[in-house]
Amino acid sequence: MVNDERRNEPSDTPSQRTPHPHGEGATAAGRRAGTGSLIRDVALYSVARLALVVVLTLLILYVPRAFGVEIPLLVAALFAVLIALPVSLVLFASLRRRVNESIAAVDERRRTERADLEKRMRGENGR
Repeated sequence: MVNDERRNEPSDTPSQRTPHPHGEGATAAGRRAGTGSLIRDVALYSVARLALVVVLTLLILYVPRAFGVEIPLLVAALFAVLIALPVSLVLFASLRRRVNESIAAVDERRRTERADLEKRMRGENGR
């Protein structure tokens, strides 16, 4: 019964509520800005790591050929992956930090939006 009365209050109408930065009043582009930068950062980090694996594979394949040693492609690729794991942690530390910060920002935004939704579902208007 209390929730029904609260719904009919004039201060609770959508036109008079102050929009939340991530809620109903925010634009769709504003809400996706954090997700878009996360996708961009993850894609950049992934491409950088794959490029490192390709470069290492080519080095492992062609440097020994200068000395007359033939190494199979699969073996070179496996060694390149193993070598790239620790090397990418050092070489791409700034990219990795950006990905972590983007993930934290998106998680915080989702946590805030969820808390706001739960408040609205309980009938609290935040005042």
